Amino acid sequence: MRPPRRIGDREDIVTYSSSQVAGGEVRRRILELAAGEVRRKVLGLGFWVQSFRCFPWAGVNFYLKDELKVAPSTLQMIHSSANVPMIAKALYGFLSDNVNLCGQHRLPYIAIGALLQALSWFTIAMLPGSFISIPILTFFLFISNLGASIAEVANDAIVAETGMQSFVWMLSSSAGALGNLLGGIAVDQLSPRVMFFIFGVIVAVQFSAIINIPESSLNLQKKRRKAPSSKPPTIGGRAEELLVVLSNPEILHSISWFASSYALVPILMGTLFYYHTQQLGLSPSILGLTKVFSHVALLALSMVYNKWLKQVPTRKLLSVLQITITLLMLSDVLFVKGFYRGMGLPDGVYVVFFSGLQEALCQFKVLPFSIMVAKLCPPGCEGSVMAFLMSATALAGIISGCLGVTLAGVCGVAAGDFSGLPKAIVVEATCCLLPLFWSSWIPGDQRRNIKRE
Repeated sequence: MRPPRRIGDREDIVTYSSSQVAGGEVRRRILELAAGEVRRKVLGLGFWVQSFRCFPWAGVNFYLKDELKVAPSTLQMIHSSANVPMIAKALYGFLSDNVNLCGQHRLPYIAIGALLQALSWFTIAMLPGSFISIPILTFFLFISNLGASIAEVANDAIVAETGMQSFVWMLSSSAGALGNLLGGIAVDQLSPRVMFFIFGVIVAVQFSAIINIPESSLNLQKKRRKAPSSKPPTIGGRAEELLVVLSNPEILHSISWFASSYALVPILMGTLFYYHTQQLGLSPSILGLTKVFSHVALLALSMVYNKWLKQVPTRKLLSVLQITITLLMLSDVLFVKGFYRGMGLPDGVYVVFFSGLQEALCQFKVLPFSIMVAKLCPPGCEGSVMAFLMSATALAGIISGCLGVTLAGVCGVAAGDFSGLPKAIVVEATCCLLPLFWSSWIPGDQRRNIKRE
């Protein structure tokens, strides 16, 4: 006959321990679900606001053209000058990874970025007209982009740590579509200064929301790399570590290819803006619809990628995108020469769909590439490496803008003379094909080549 069990027998201890483990697992899952909800709110607000920046920038373009009467080359150079803070994204990412503010790594930087944007847009909106000049406007646009860059780096670091690229990408596309739609309408109905003020209010609301969220609620700490020794890492040590990471051929060659795919293509943004508005007489609402279609197409491409294209090797996908963008550029040559107009296709329809698709494809390149680089990053360096990628891309964009201004000048394109525009677009399309010659720098199959340490 089996004796009665006593309290404290081995079976009771095992049962109690199993209950403890099960209870701990349940609590861990509850905390992770709660943290995921907070992360979605923080990233949703952050990426929505940053994508909505196209709303005030629509007003900036027409303010420069109609109020300050700048030339196409000057407009493009102002954009390039205002984008200079984005080159330092690697520095912001390094600071975010290594310098605590109030014991936090990410949210204080997002708050600082929102505050700088709010102050700059409020100032531009409220300054008397007699005080506004090209240098002053460029300075405050510079400060606005500085704040946007700091906030974007912190947001990108959270995305890299949590793997929420597809979520924020689709959210950014929808916010960009809304911002451009409202921007195109507002340019006709409101003064640019009112648009600046409205966006200042939006980023001020973001600042107020972020400062009331503790970063511990995001549950990010466990995702960072722990130092091998008991001593806390120094900034010098982390800088050396970052250089080692960037010396990884897969990371360095991939980023070099991606940056060159933008830097070598002379962008004609300012020239085409004047061609659409002055030569063709397209209204701001049509240009707004072009941006809306671009973001809708970007959202659709993101969904297609998430469902069907994730298994396609990154090198193959980016090469196909580069060729498609080149073909759309060559289509612009036919458009400028009046080929489609002769077929009965209205200019506005072509600009909305073809120009919008070209812009969407240029932006879509970032999604598969950023996912690949995020997987290549070792834990703890996500913010710094992704910021380095964004810095390299921003520098490439500035170089592309300067080359575009030079190309327009060489081809004799000006505000009142667009006869050399087809030749300039042919050169642009030719340059777009050049990066294909060293596409071997991109890992051929991310599922085979990517290794997380």
